[in-house]
This record gives sequence, structure tokens and C-alpha cells, in this order.
Amino acid sequence: MSESILEVVNPLGLHARPAAKVVECANRFSSDITLRYDNREIDAKSIMSVLMLAAGQGSQIGLRISGEDQTAALEAMEALFSSGFGELE
Repeated sequence: MSESILEVVNPLGLHARPAAKVVECANRFSSDITLRYDNREIDAKSIMSVLMLAAGQGSQIGLRISGEDQTAALEAMEALFSSGFGELE
């Protein structure tokens, strides 16, 4: 199992476009990927669950990954969050 803390760095937070990118990224891997925020733990492969996190800029999101490709999944999720989901100028 791999774990990390990710920060939402884009100004608008985890709205529809970033949530879709999180789900798209998570679905590229066979590992189980969960996100934790505000006392909730959700499946990162579910768009509705990711949207319901309603995490704003500066939010700290817990990431837990378990499976055969967990290292690659961790690297991909960390890169996605640190890039601001492509919304940083």
C-alpha cells in the first residue's frame, strides 16, 4: 500500500474538470485508489464521489493506493495534483 497527502493547488478547487481528470487518471490503473478529505473516504474512480468532496484550493487530500501498479498510480496522481490539473497559469 502507498499513501500520500496531495494539495489542491488550482484556484477553483476540485470542480468538474479536475474531478474528471482525477477519475480518468485513477481508471488507468487496476489498483484500488481512495481519497480522504473532511472525514470522508471515497473511491477515486467514481466521478460523483470525487465531486462530493468539494475540496477547495489549499485543501489537503489523503491518497491511499493498493494494488499491482500502485507505484505508477501514486506517481500519476501526485503529478496530476501538483500540476493544478492543467489550470495553473
